[in-house]
Amino acid sequence: MTAKTPPPDTWLQAARDQWVWRGQARPHFAEAPKAGQLSVWDFPRPPRLAPEPREVRIVWDGLLVACSTRSVRVLETAHPPTYYIPWDDVARELLRPAPGASFCEWKGPARYWDLVHGPKRLPSHAWSYPQPMAGAQALADGVAFYAHGLSCSVGGLPARAQPGGFYGGWVTPDLAGPFKGEPGSEAW
Repeated sequence: MTAKTPPPDTWLQAARDQWVWRGQARPHFAEAPKAGQLSVWDFPRPPRLAPEPREVRIVWDGLLVACSTRSVRVLETAHPPTYYIPWDDVARELLRPAPGASFCEWKGPARYWDLVHGPKRLPSHAWSYPQPMAGAQALADGVAFYAHGLSCSVGGLPARAQPGGFYGGWVTPDLAGPFKGEPGSEAW
């Protein structure tokens, strides 16, 4: 007898069902937000896509990579926001297609981009969802960047990379964590 491959909706639902924290209640270990802060534990799962009117700015080695007041931010439980910047607001000449791909159970198939300037290269440092799943269509015309190795800001607030090497959220001072990617956060 051979094993049958489950229908796509079955494995997709199984991937979505694995998440315990969905933004309805903060876990006991969540930091209490200070005045002017948002708790990433109040963000929903599935994630919410929201317009970001504040200026999102990325500079690499003195080069302006992107600057926009029309970004879309993804708000997902336990994660600092990820910012998708419209391609029209990105210096596309600095991006080259990169090998590899991934799949998000909420957003769909992602493709990756290298940042390149002369001999300098930051491999697979940006990603996009050219054909996002239902509910994530607002990401189709944007690209997101890992913050490590870049000078990033949101509304003038400095942003640093989300902990760990996989996730692409930006940690700004107006957020309370802890954040997915820190040691011990695998099950979040």
